[in-house]
Amino acid sequence: MSNSSQILTPDITIDITNDVCPMTFVKTRLKLEKMTPGQILEVILKDGEPLKNVPRSVTEMGDDVLDLTKMANDTGTYRLTIRKN
Repeated sequence: MSNSSQILTPDITIDITNDVCPMTFVKTRLKLEKMTPGQILEVILKDGEPLKNVPRSVTEMGDDVLDLTKMANDTGTYRLTIRKN
């Protein structure tokens, strides 16, 4: 999933690092529902259940996971890039 050569500028960024499942996906889904097709959502999330569940759920709902990378400045925090379909 990681493609560091492609830098995408997100239209919207949300930080769900303080949330726990299932609220991590609920917040992501609600934000995606307000977006128009083609827009990019950047989600900042923690390792563990959110890292496992949010990308899978986004894909199951029909949106595209474009990138998932570990943030260099922190251990256990990731950046998930999604394209709204």
